[in-house]
Amino acid sequence: MDMFPFPVIVLLAVFILITLRQTIKIKLEIWQIMLLGAITVLITGQIPIKSAVRSINIDVMLFLFGMFVIGYSLEASGYLSHITYKFFKKAKTSHSLLFAIIFVFGIGSAILMNDTLAIVGTPAILLLSRKHRISAKPMLLALCFAVTVGSVLSPIGNPQNLLIAINGNIANPFITFLKYLLIPTLINLFLVYLLIIVFYKEHIYRWSIIHSEEPIKDRKLAVLSKFSLYLVLFMIILKIVSVASDINLDISLTSIALVSSFPIILLSERRFEIIKKIDWHTLIFFASMFVLMECVWETKFFQEMINGIDVTSIPLILVISIILSQFISNVPLVSLYLPLLLHAGAGEK
Repeated sequence: MDMFPFPVIVLLAVFILITLRQTIKIKLEIWQIMLLGAITVLITGQIPIKSAVRSINIDVMLFLFGMFVIGYSLEASGYLSHITYKFFKKAKTSHSLLFAIIFVFGIGSAILMNDTLAIVGTPAILLLSRKHRISAKPMLLALCFAVTVGSVLSPIGNPQNLLIAINGNIANPFITFLKYLLIPTLINLFLVYLLIIVFYKEHIYRWSIIHSEEPIKDRKLAVLSKFSLYLVLFMIILKIVSVASDINLDISLTSIALVSSFPIILLSERRFEIIKKIDWHTLIFFASMFVLMECVWETKFFQEMINGIDVTSIPLILVISIILSQFISNVPLVSLYLPLLLHAGAGEK
C-alpha cells in the first residue's frame, strides 16, 4: 500500500478546503468542495462509475428529498410562521420568549431536521426581535444552539444522526435515541437558556411583549403541508408503538419522509416549484460524499491504520468528534468514522 493513496490525498485536500473555505479568497461552499473531490476520483479512475453509483445511499437521499419537500412547503406556505406564532403567543416576557424559542425549535428540529428549522427559523427570530425590541444576537444564538442540541434527540434530527440510524445497525432508532438522549437533550436545552440569560442579560430585559399573528401566504399549500407534517408525526408514533407492542411494522425512515411528502408532490399546484427550490446542494453534497468515502474505504488505508487501536472507545470517539468537528463538517466526519466503528464490530447491544 502506498504511504498515502491518491483517494486519501483527495479526501485530505477536501477536508483542508472545508476548513479554510472562509479564509481563502475564492469562496467555495461545502457541497462544491465535496463534489470536486468526487469528480477528481472519478475522472482519475480511482473508482469505477458503477461502483460510484452503487455507493450512493438511496435511502438517505430519498429521506432528505422527502423532508426537504415538506420543509420548503411549510415555509413557502407560511404555515410554519403561523404555527410558530401559536407556540410563542403565550410568552409574555422576553425571558419566557427566549425559553420558548429554545424548546420549540429544539424539539421541532428533532422532527423536521435542524437544517430546515434553522432556515425557516432565522427570519422568524429576526421578526420577533424587531417586533418586541429585543436584540437579535442572543435570539439567533438561541436558535443556533436549540436546533443543534435538540436535533440530537431523534434519528431524523440531523444528517449525521440519519447516517448512524440507517447504517449503524440500530434496530429501533426512535426508541434507542429517545432512551439515551431524551434527558441529556432536555438538560442541555435548559442549560442553553441559562447561559444566554447569563451572558446576554443586558440584551434581554424582562419587559412585557405583545404578539401579532402571522398570516398564511398560500392556504392550499398550507393545508397540504399541515397534512404532511401530521403524517410524519403519525408514522413516527406508529413505528414506535409497533416496536413497543412487538407488531414490528416495517416502517423505514425513508418511507416516513417519502410517504409524508406525497400529498404535496401529488396534489399541490406548486409541485414543480417546490421540487426545484428544495436544498439540492445538500443532496449533491451527500451523493458526492458517498462516492468519495467509498473510494477511500476501498483503499483500506484507514482500516490498516487503526490496527491495534480501539476505535470503539468512548473517550476516543468523544475526543475525535469534538476536535475534528471544529474543522470539518460533522457529516463527512461521521461518514468516515462510522464504517470504522462497524468494521471494529460496534453496533447496538
